Amino acid sequence: MNQALVTNPPLSDRVKAALAISLRGCDELIPQDEWTRKLVRSEATGVPLRIKLGLDPTAPDIHIGHTVVLNKMRQLQDLGHTVIFLIGDFTTLIGDPSGRNSTRPPLTSEQIKVNAETYYRQASLVLDPSRTEIRYNSEWCDPLGARGMIQLASRYNVARMMERNDFHDRFHAGTPISVHEFLYPLLQGYDSVALKSDLELGGTDQKFNLLMGRHLQQEYGQEPQCILTMPLLEGLDGIEKMSKSKNNYIGISEDANSMFAKVLSVSDVLMWKWYTLLSFQSEVDIAALKAEVAAGRNPKDAKVALAKEITARFHSAAAADAAEQDFINRSKGGVPDEIPEVTLSGAPLGIGALLKAAGLAASGGDATRLIEGGGVRVDSSVVSDKALKLPAGIYVVQVGKRKFARVTLS
Repeated sequence: MNQALVTNPPLSDRVKAALAISLRGCDELIPQDEWTRKLVRSEATGVPLRIKLGLDPTAPDIHIGHTVVLNKMRQLQDLGHTVIFLIGDFTTLIGDPSGRNSTRPPLTSEQIKVNAETYYRQASLVLDPSRTEIRYNSEWCDPLGARGMIQLASRYNVARMMERNDFHDRFHAGTPISVHEFLYPLLQGYDSVALKSDLELGGTDQKFNLLMGRHLQQEYGQEPQCILTMPLLEGLDGIEKMSKSKNNYIGISEDANSMFAKVLSVSDVLMWKWYTLLSFQSEVDIAALKAEVAAGRNPKDAKVALAKEITARFHSAAAADAAEQDFINRSKGGVPDEIPEVTLSGAPLGIGALLKAAGLAASGGDATRLIEGGGVRVDSSVVSDKALKLPAGIYVVQVGKRKFARVTLS
């Protein structure tokens, strides 16, 4: 253990508060005693700790499930520590194998550049940009070269690499594992060496990679980082983790009305986990609100408050108020003041084709399912006939509670 870390330090109120903030909602803090000593040392010296979060720009935008770790970063940033938002532009060329049962196809440099351009802009809706250090791991990974990569690979053995669950399972299932996939956790760990991080954050699926950072820092003679893992946020279905592929997500670039309504759609049980992981309200305030609901207050009141907080964070307080009013109008059967205007030709046009052309259904089959489920209205009347054809005219078409379009058909 590095002697710079004090043994069994007395904890000030400030350190106790920082530790409580660190632990809020987290899955694991490893090792907690080391993190506590780092906090004590930082308070004594006035030197902020370096806290790292790495994200690979594998998609052009992020959803609120990704903001669970960003929220934790912001909480630690507000304590005065240095947060490092690391964009894995080099590691994205490899593809993170975490949780994969097959080789992840790498993205092209052009795709990575396009995605990276939006990542920090969106993360800045949670982090304070003026106090955030932005880094790209190509800064130190590109200069490694073949010699450096070989030297890095010598710092870890294959037996330990194969202890990783996804590699272990794929190997025993006879599923191919490409050699380059072994480089991903090594390079993510090397990021911690390059940045001299004191703490690295990630989802529970990143634990192996985060521990690699501790190992490599020791290999390179550095004090090892602590790691803090956050739970994966369940999506709107309350079952699977939030994911675009499962269509149970809320994108942080979605319009305010959709964002507000989607938050209101989560279950009363899941709402409290979302409060812990997504809200900036104190745990004391959340506990008080939960007690009020247990005593008989309508849980919808708590859900509305959460929906407004999240919507305001990514839009504005005024947009959140407007979204609430829009939701009230829709719940009463009213039509929002502003809805998309769509002009179509080919009258008379079948309702299925109209829904698809207006962007209200993904396909003809999707349109059929929506009609059969009673989820389609034309001028407030429920459509039950899948063969309905609409003549030329102007129609307000509604799908579910949130999708509207004013269709001009000629």
